[in-house]
Amino acid sequence: MEPMAKDVIITQEGLEKLKEELSFLQTDKRREIAERIKEAREFGDISENSEYDDAKNEQAMIEQRIAQVEERLRSATIIAAEDIGTSRVTVGNAVHVTDEGSGKAQVFIIVGSAEAQPSEGRLSNESPVGRALLGRRPDDVVEVPLPRGGARKLRITKIDLGV
Repeated sequence: MEPMAKDVIITQEGLEKLKEELSFLQTDKRREIAERIKEAREFGDISENSEYDDAKNEQAMIEQRIAQVEERLRSATIIAAEDIGTSRVTVGNAVHVTDEGSGKAQVFIIVGSAEAQPSEGRLSNESPVGRALLGRRPDDVVEVPLPRGGARKLRITKIDLGV
């Protein structure tokens, strides 16, 4: 029995990006791989043809990614800007915080796991920081456990619309 797919929380922008990726994979990328496989076959014996093997492996990875994106789109719960408030942290908010230890100010946008890009400040609602911030209000201090022990204290200074 397959595990139940959990809902994917996604913004309208994230939904559009997933649809664009799916369209690209299903059209351009599939055509490109099919062409590579065709060219590799023309080299003769496919049993010892590394170009053919590489193209077939890439084809399998592309098909797996297409299935993954289709599943995300099927189980997507779209967060609309009008559904997001600024009194409590929810998915879709930009949360301004100050690290109580270092005094460093940061802004995190809380998104669903499908859109998370920590290097751009887009944190998953399932990440340790995202989980700690959800449901909190301005001026709350949250403790985020650190991987090597201890905790980081973050004070919420402001909550904005992030989408």
